Amino acid sequence: MKSDLEIARSIELAPIAEIGAKLGIPEEVLVPYGRHIAKVPLSYLDSLADRPEGNLVLVTAMTPTPLGEGKTTTTIGLGQALAKIGKRSMICVREPSLGPCMGIKGGAAGGGYSQVLPMEDINLHFTGDLHAVTTAHNLLSSIIDNHLHQKSQPELNARTILWRRAIDMNDRSLRSIVVGLADGGRNGVMREDGFDITASSEVMAILCLARDLADLRARLGSVLVGSDALGKPVYAKELSAHGAMAALLKDAINPNLVQTVEGVPAFVHGGPFANIAHGCNTLVATRMALRLADFVVTEAGFGADLGAEKFFDIKCRMGNLHPRAAVLVVTLRAFAMHGAANIAKHVENLGRFGLPVVVSVNRFVDDDGRAVEELRACCEALGVPAFISDCRERGGEGGLGLAEEVAARCGKQADFRPLYALDLPLADKVRRVATDIYGAAEAEFTPEAQKALKHIEHLGYGDYPVCIAKTQASLSDDPKRPGRPEGFALHVRDAKVASGAGFVVIYTGKIMTMPGLPKVPAAANIDVGEDGSITGLF
Repeated sequence: MKSDLEIARSIELAPIAEIGAKLGIPEEVLVPYGRHIAKVPLSYLDSLADRPEGNLVLVTAMTPTPLGEGKTTTTIGLGQALAKIGKRSMICVREPSLGPCMGIKGGAAGGGYSQVLPMEDINLHFTGDLHAVTTAHNLLSSIIDNHLHQKSQPELNARTILWRRAIDMNDRSLRSIVVGLADGGRNGVMREDGFDITASSEVMAILCLARDLADLRARLGSVLVGSDALGKPVYAKELSAHGAMAALLKDAINPNLVQTVEGVPAFVHGGPFANIAHGCNTLVATRMALRLADFVVTEAGFGADLGAEKFFDIKCRMGNLHPRAAVLVVTLRAFAMHGAANIAKHVENLGRFGLPVVVSVNRFVDDDGRAVEELRACCEALGVPAFISDCRERGGEGGLGLAEEVAARCGKQADFRPLYALDLPLADKVRRVATDIYGAAEAEFTPEAQKALKHIEHLGYGDYPVCIAKTQASLSDDPKRPGRPEGFALHVRDAKVASGAGFVVIYTGKIMTMPGLPKVPAAANIDVGEDGSITGLF
C-alpha cells in the first residue's frame, strides 16, 4: 500500500490557473504562490454577488479515536465523487497546524487518493497564514507588556491581563511562564503569562469569522486585553494595536486555492481547533466557494458534539449560512471504542439542527469486509441512509453512492436552525448544549465560572453564542468515558469572552489550550534529504 506522501508525489498537478478556470476565475485575478497554489483576493467575492449560492454540505463524525476517523479524507473524497457524477463541486477545509503534524495525528490534507495537493507544502508552512496569525497575536502581547513597562494610558492592571502568547506547536512547558524577570525592571513588568497553541488563538477565530478586511480590523480592535485598576475594560484598539495586527493579516485573509488528487478545486484556509476553538475553515472561503460551485463540501473538527455544533451555532449564524445536509463519518475502530449508542446520539444531535443526515462508513484498508457491512446495516437501522466509502483507496470512485444520496438530499427543502436563541443567559446556553448535545443531566459551574459569566454579561456580551472547550474523546468532559454516557454533569470551571471573535469560550473539565507532544512525536520520523525531499510526513 502506497503512503499518502508517495501517492501525493505520483500525481501530476495541473497549473493553478487551470484549477481557477474550472471555477471561472480569470488567471489575472489569482495571486500565485508557485505553480500549484494561489490566493484569491477577497475583493473578487464582490464580482460574484449576482451568482446563486450552491449547496453547503457539512462532514462531521462520531466521537473519534486518537488517530482520527478520516473526516478530511471523506470530505475530499465526497467532493471528488460529486464531480464524477457531473456536479460542479468544491471543497473547503482548514489549514493544518504544525502541532498535530509534529505530534500524534499527522497532517490534515486528507489521505490516499483523496488528498489536497501539494501535500507537503500544505502541511508545512503553506502560504504562511498560521505564521501571520501567530505574529499578529504576539504583536499584541508585546504591545501589552510595553504598555505596562512604559506606564502608558489607559492604565492597565498587570494582574488582569487576559491575553496570553501563542505558538504553532505543541509545547506543554509553555503553558505557564513568568515574564519580565531580572535586571531591575529593564525587562518589563514581572507577571504570570503563558502560551496557547495558535489554532486556539482569538486572532485565528477572528480571521476565520471576519467578513472582510474592515471587519477583521474592527474585530481585532474589539479584543478585550484586560482592565484598569477600577475594573474598566481595556481593548486592543485603546493600545493602538489593531491596525498593525490587521496589516500583518492583510494577505492571510485571502483564501488559498489548491487542487485535489483528481483536480477538483479546494480552498484550504484558516485553522481553528474544534475542541478548544470553533473548528471550521474561514467564513470568507466558504462564502466565496458557495458562489463558485453548485456543491460545497466542508468539514468541522472532531465529533459532531464539538465541530458540528460550533459550525451551526457560531459560523452559520454569524455568516448567514444555510447548510443543506450533514454527513456523519463512522469507522470500525471508533465503533469498537464507542458503540452504536454513540452513533445514534450523533445522528440525533444533527437532526436537532433540522438537516438530513447521511452516514459514511469510512473503510480502512485492513478492515474486515463483513464487519464493515454489518456496521453499515447497523447505521441504516437508525433510520438514516448509510454507505461504505473507500475514498482513500479509490478516490471519488469510492464515494459515488454517498455522493448520489447527498445530492438527492440537497434537492429537498432543509429546515436548518441553530440550537438555542442568543437572548438566553450564557449559563442557559451552556446547559442547552450540555443536555441536548452531550447528553448531560446538568451543567455544574464552579464559583470562578459563575463569577466570570456574570462579569461577561455585565460587560454586555450576554447575547454572544458559547464556544465550549471540551475533550474530543468523549461526549462528556471526561476523556475516559466512551460511548454514550448518561447521568453525568458537565463541569464548567471558567469562561472568557472572545469579544473580537464574537463568542464566549467556556472551559470544561481538564481541557487545555496548549497540547503536549506524545512520548514519540511524529516529528521523530520526519526528515529531509540532500535534494530537499521530505520523508516521514503523513
